[in-house]
Amino acid sequence: MVGDLGRMRRPTHLTGRSSRFPGASALSFDRTGEAQLENSEVLTDLDVASTSSTTKSVMKKLPEVTLAFWIMKTAATTLGETAGDLFAQTLKLGYFLTTIALFAIFVVTLVIQLRSSRYNPFFYWTVILSTSMAGTTMSDFMNRDASAKFLSNGATKLGWGPQGLGLGYPTGAAILISILLAIFLAWKLSGMTFQIRDIVTFKGEALFWSAILVSNTLGTSMGDFLSDSSGLGYAGGALLVTGVLAVLVALMKVPAVSNVLLFWIAFVLTRPLGATAGDFLTKPVAKGGLDLGTAGSSAVLLIVLFGLMAYAHMKERQTA
Repeated sequence: MVGDLGRMRRPTHLTGRSSRFPGASALSFDRTGEAQLENSEVLTDLDVASTSSTTKSVMKKLPEVTLAFWIMKTAATTLGETAGDLFAQTLKLGYFLTTIALFAIFVVTLVIQLRSSRYNPFFYWTVILSTSMAGTTMSDFMNRDASAKFLSNGATKLGWGPQGLGLGYPTGAAILISILLAIFLAWKLSGMTFQIRDIVTFKGEALFWSAILVSNTLGTSMGDFLSDSSGLGYAGGALLVTGVLAVLVALMKVPAVSNVLLFWIAFVLTRPLGATAGDFLTKPVAKGGLDLGTAGSSAVLLIVLFGLMAYAHMKERQTA
């Protein structure tokens, strides 16, 4: 995905003068919706947020949506799949106990992100990773149970506690889609912006991260369905999702299609891409995987993700 994804188009006829920046030149919008100054002056890199009693400038809390963003998103969701399976299946903690532990980690990382005064790549992507890990085991707990279909080597249970609700992928996905739509409806009614780069308030971030957690859980269900039940296999499922994402990129050139809508569809779909890619890396060769193991795959992906975080942090400091 390229950088325009996730931004709303601005009307081409608007012009005006900024009263927030004394001495700023006239501001207009070109046909692409990008702000243009009529001379060489440059606005500051501050986003504006309004409260009920006062208006103040605040630093951005979320990243720009660029190609690097989607690469990191895919890496984080793939790691979320392999790490979630590592704790629940390889270490045999089970879906119930692992979900509790990973959800607690998500809460801790989210609090750190919400308390941060500006965008920090390490904080942001750690929350994305934690939602991916928690989403993996939450989806598995919803959709699976202790039947032979989901257990191997004659096992009758996995870990401690309830073995799963056994709802199945279609039912689980329908429930998650309903929850996600309810979040978006509440978001719309709140009047808060859907533009990622303009979310700067606590309420806006709370809605954003709620949608992220549910979308990553939904994406896991979709990825497992493509890998396990559709007959496409791991590689086939990944290729299908990649093809759909390519269509979304093409739709960005269609003026009638909202880039904000395309962003959220792509955000959901990169999760099954990560899920199928993670399964392809870790599952046995007999099932169509590479059998690299959850521990080894997770370690490599963690190194890659932290390397990308470090690069993003360096770039952020250069532009600060």
